[in-house]
Amino acid sequence: MPDQHCDFKIDYKKINVYKEAGTTDICYPVIVSVPHAGRFFPEEFLQNSALSEEQLRGNEDLFVDELVWPLHKEGIPVLSMNLARSFIDVNRDKIELDSKMFYDYPEDKIAIENNRCRFGLGLIHRIDMENRPIYNGLLSYHEVQERIKNVYDVYHKRLQQLINKCAKKFGFCCVLDCHSMPSKICKIIPDSPHIDFCLGDLFSQSCPPEYTAFLQNALTRHDYTVTANVPYSGAFTTFNYCQPRKKIYTLQMEVNREIYAEEKTFEKNKHFQKISDSITDAVQTFAKKLLDF
Repeated sequence: MPDQHCDFKIDYKKINVYKEAGTTDICYPVIVSVPHAGRFFPEEFLQNSALSEEQLRGNEDLFVDELVWPLHKEGIPVLSMNLARSFIDVNRDKIELDSKMFYDYPEDKIAIENNRCRFGLGLIHRIDMENRPIYNGLLSYHEVQERIKNVYDVYHKRLQQLINKCAKKFGFCCVLDCHSMPSKICKIIPDSPHIDFCLGDLFSQSCPPEYTAFLQNALTRHDYTVTANVPYSGAFTTFNYCQPRKKIYTLQMEVNREIYAEEKTFEKNKHFQKISDSITDAVQTFAKKLLDF
């Protein structure tokens, strides 16, 4: 990374961190979270990025918010991040920071750099999906702490509030964390020439296996190929919020972008509405079934 510094400040008073719907009257023990579909970039961030807005959108879970949004009409609350994943990734632990990205990283602070940090896709992404550097220089650690305070913490505080509300009403809660996956990932999995959906439950650790099996079957009935834990078993939200002893469960759902969108042009394809309808039907069926488990 260049030795020059990227010094900028964001006016967070003008930013709506998330959007939500169906959160007033929760009819089923399911909360839908969409952390990576945000398309808003603060202007100050864009001015200090080495990439164009279009290039930065390559890290985005394309239109996933719109795919699942109709669920709120069925009594299933949806919480979706407005800010782009390239700005801050709320599906990471807040300590997943690459210390080498900062010119003023505190000397007394321990750097916990896991594989995602080393690969450039920690809490603050260093690169885009084409391995291009996002920033023109080194960042301020203190500026990133402001991102965490004003964006990351705000999103997770609201998600926790919804989980608590749901659990209080039903005695349990299942968080369905919704994402999209690049089609090229789906094509390189051995013995699986095509994957439409992937459900991740940390290999049966984040929710009862019958939850995963039921939703898998509900999607399969719509003639989709659905895998469990391959190629994704779950990430921060799946791991962080599951508390089986307290009957708080999590399940990650990944949708192959190719089946509903044109990945290179960021446009919906002719199957978009069909995919959205299928997801709405399958998740609503799943939500109703949870009341019987």
